[in-house]
Amino acid sequence: MKTSVRKAYIDNLRWAILLILIPYHTAMAWNSWAEPNYIYFEKNRLISSIIVFFSPYFMPLLFLLAGISTRYALRKRTGKQYLYERAKRLLLPLLFGTVVLMPIMTYLADRFNSSYDGSFFGHYAVFFTRFTDLTGADGGFSFGQFWFCLYLFVISAICVGVLKLIKHRSDGEPKALPLWAVILLGLPLPILSEILSVGGKSLAEYTYIFLLGYFIFSSDKTIDKVEKYRHPLLAVGLLATIANVYLFLWCDKDLSLLNTATKYISEWFMVLSLIGVAKRHLNFSGKVSGYMSHRSFLFYIWHFIWVVLFQYLLYKWAGNNTPLLFFGTISVSYVATLLCCEICVRIPFLCLLTGTKYISKKQG
Repeated sequence: MKTSVRKAYIDNLRWAILLILIPYHTAMAWNSWAEPNYIYFEKNRLISSIIVFFSPYFMPLLFLLAGISTRYALRKRTGKQYLYERAKRLLLPLLFGTVVLMPIMTYLADRFNSSYDGSFFGHYAVFFTRFTDLTGADGGFSFGQFWFCLYLFVISAICVGVLKLIKHRSDGEPKALPLWAVILLGLPLPILSEILSVGGKSLAEYTYIFLLGYFIFSSDKTIDKVEKYRHPLLAVGLLATIANVYLFLWCDKDLSLLNTATKYISEWFMVLSLIGVAKRHLNFSGKVSGYMSHRSFLFYIWHFIWVVLFQYLLYKWAGNNTPLLFFGTISVSYVATLLCCEICVRIPFLCLLTGTKYISKKQG
């Protein structure tokens, strides 16, 4: 089998987009549509605009990048080897996060939202027996952010199954598509988003996007075309994104059909344009990119517990001070998350549980 050349811009785009998670999840405490959250303060349209700005394309971009990376991974692994690696990388963190981290977050949520006054360890019985909306906001069971690990493993298995069914060679060069055809690939998204959807997270949509990453966007020629037209793609994507924010949060008229159109235009054009921008400006390696790439998945695992904890503590300390709660939570959560990542990579057992490569003292 051919060995793959790692694409630096994919790794850099991945960790760069993951850095948005802390302000994104911090802002959820003020969402204007009253979506259940671990900590919920009040409606705030300005802060909610942060969520709506990123939500259409954030997760689709991660699944597309995962599909591209899978193409390169299968050039040096068999299907069985790949799934074994995926199990270690995804299922162990899923188990660790669900059993260890999520009970802490849902305990704080139950205390804040429902005035739970029992003990922390007593709340484990609540967590493993209360199955409601699966958000965890009421203290009940939830996968939290670890739903991504579950979906990605299932989709990875589906991908291997599809490849086996069609007897596709992963080391062959994928066929390049013209730009107009690449744009039209986004047309099925509104339909697919309603299929096998749990809590607004569609397994069908993300599987489709993952497979597009594998079969279409692993072509250097296709990426080159997206890179060439990154500016007009970004312009359309940003206009649709801003329109989506306005129509969803700020417009008093019922323009739901137009709002839906802007949402999915935002999703697809922002995904395309960000890949093109990354190919042009993030295709480099170095100490910072290597450092962040190695810790990006750890950042995903650890960030949310710190957001919830600091929002809970800051509210207890300072009350309903929105600027402090928002900017204070973001600041200390970045520090705590990165510190937690740094500790984690140096403890072999935690590396195993979080699917991360261990860094010895000599490696530094």
